[in-house]
Amino acid sequence: MSDFFNAGIPLLLLSLIFGYLLGSVPFGLILTRMAGLGDVRSIGSGNIGATNVLRTGNKKLAAATLILDMLKGTVAVLVAGIAGPEAAIAAGLGAFLGHIFPVWLKFKGGKGVATYLGVLLGLFWKGALIFAAVWLLIAFATRYSSLAALVAAVITPIALYFFGYHQIAFLFLILTIIVFLKHRANIHRLVSGTEGRIGSKK
Repeated sequence: MSDFFNAGIPLLLLSLIFGYLLGSVPFGLILTRMAGLGDVRSIGSGNIGATNVLRTGNKKLAAATLILDMLKGTVAVLVAGIAGPEAAIAAGLGAFLGHIFPVWLKFKGGKGVATYLGVLLGLFWKGALIFAAVWLLIAFATRYSSLAALVAAVITPIALYFFGYHQIAFLFLILTIIVFLKHRANIHRLVSGTEGRIGSKK
């Protein structure tokens, strides 16, 4: 971790702020309003992410939300990465936090899974493939988006560690813990058998 801070605190803070501002753009809310579907926070889970946008019945809009929420993380990492790998990590953390706690929505945002994947894509694309493969496997088998995300998030820092990317693995350990905290209600519903499946209106 000492190498991380050797990059310079001002640079890391600037990268964090840059990533945060980019990550805090609420694409799910913007797209649904532009499409005349109202406030996506008033349906389903009340979340601004792609899974909840899908509950509007507009699959194209949900796909666009997923892609844009991912790209927030990827672009933040790639742009900040010009200044070095430590700046890229800081920007990735900022983008993830921005999506979850956007200043424009009184710090009430999404659950971070798409941006998590986007940050991972920017930092280590093979890790993103592992995440996506695990997500698809669990989602196909169970049709629970939340369960798929949680399992993939557990696998990710472990895989990164064994690939030798220890700084990135530590970052994603932190992000995974936050993902679990943001999914507390989903975990409760999974245990009780009331969690909505992919494509449902719940």
